Amino acid sequence: MTSQNERIRPLVEMQGFIGFDDHTVKHLDYALRISPVLCMMLTAVATAMESVTLLWVLLPFAVGGAILRNHPFDVLYNYGLRHLTGGPIIPRYPMPRRFACMLASVWITAEALCFTYGMPLAGHLLGWSLVATAAIPVITGFCVPSFLYGLIFGKPEMATANLSA
Repeated sequence: MTSQNERIRPLVEMQGFIGFDDHTVKHLDYALRISPVLCMMLTAVATAMESVTLLWVLLPFAVGGAILRNHPFDVLYNYGLRHLTGGPIIPRYPMPRRFACMLASVWITAEALCFTYGMPLAGHLLGWSLVATAAIPVITGFCVPSFLYGLIFGKPEMATANLSA
């Protein structure tokens, strides 16, 4: 195992993607950053504009990541970028990754409600803290909600997801 994979494997496995070969782990490290970067950017725009509408538009995507096979934004990688990079399809989301999307859904809802009911300071605090929390996995690969999931429910076990579409 290369030193790069020794560094990134724990970050990918913390999100529940366990038991994959080095090639898959290397590609997942970057593929798993696409949805958070898009959510981060949209949340930043919505927060800066205090746009309740944009937050409500973003919410179904966050909820989708919690309840669907993958995050809806993963289609950009699965049906486009992976063909350019030679990477595998993103496997079905394990519970730590779904927990992260569920937590983001609650966070977005709370922010939207703050802006709706005239609490802009609270809305900005929630929004910018969500942006900062999303920036961490985008920059480093470390997913704070997945880490919290591991503390609360224990470390994820071997993934049963396959690599087929």
